[in-house]
Amino acid sequence: MRRRLLFAPLIFLAVGPVPGTAFRFPVDNFTQSIVARPLDGAPGRTGALRFVRGWHLVSPNSRFGGFSALARVGPGRFQLVSDAGGWTRLTLHPDGRVTNVRIGLLPTLEGGSGRKSLVDAEAMAIDPASGASWIAFEGVNEIRRYDPALSRIESRRTLPQPAWPGNGGPEAMARLADGRTIVFSEDADDDPRGREALLYATDPAAPGPPPLRFFYDAQAKGSVSDAAPLPDGRVLLVHRRLGLLPVFTTILAVVDPADIGPDTVVRSRTIGRVPRAIADNFEGAAVSVERGRTYVWLVSDDNFTSWQRSLLLQFELVELPSRTADSKKAAP
Repeated sequence: MRRRLLFAPLIFLAVGPVPGTAFRFPVDNFTQSIVARPLDGAPGRTGALRFVRGWHLVSPNSRFGGFSALARVGPGRFQLVSDAGGWTRLTLHPDGRVTNVRIGLLPTLEGGSGRKSLVDAEAMAIDPASGASWIAFEGVNEIRRYDPALSRIESRRTLPQPAWPGNGGPEAMARLADGRTIVFSEDADDDPRGREALLYATDPAAPGPPPLRFFYDAQAKGSVSDAAPLPDGRVLLVHRRLGLLPVFTTILAVVDPADIGPDTVVRSRTIGRVPRAIADNFEGAAVSVERGRTYVWLVSDDNFTSWQRSLLLQFELVELPSRTADSKKAAP
């Protein structure tokens, strides 16, 4: 996570161990179990986000945590990947029970977990028809498509040159209903127009035409940490901004793919933020439609430290600004 030098001490505190703290897993443990502890209180509503429920997910498994991407694959069924190359599948029941737990490691080209720079998974999209998963890796600047069991790499493709920086590469990805895929960088190019992003017309992990490049101007919302398609065709963006109290501010916004063009600048509209009472390092997002209502799910990255948590939150989207009011032509 590359940031300006001014924020270097803050980042060390926010995303890494500090004196007096420790990593959670001094000894390997591969127990396949998770407990969901409900969060107390009801933070209420901010903008178009109405808080529904939240849980602190806890597991003794050494590979559990560090979540950087989230997908909802069915009622109560979730898939998560971590920036340490791990994956987790679980079913969360309405009463808070967690079943069908599977925790493992993504296959790599090296045959093992390898260095963190080789397994730094930061974004994910799932094909609801086939069950295949597209996962973007920041350190190697690559998108890989995995089989439904996450047991093998079906296809892989390097992002266009020049390569995005190792700690500022693909951070968010959304697969649209028409088969196109949008990939947002965390901090690529440091261009005054915004952060570089790509739009793939075909499978981003397979050989094909080069993607369309555009720029995303976050307008001080922070860095994009994840993206998810909305039912109306727009894309939900999760932004992470660092500060002091709280350390993390999570701002949600919507962007319209209709605004994307070659080298254009695209902007988004803020729809709400995670309440301060449950602020954390949210890096994964998913959207679901249930009984005619649209929900946003967020998961936080605990960085495998003893002082951070893996939180799973559910919000309902209410009174979302219409697409007509939100959609604006991209800036030149």
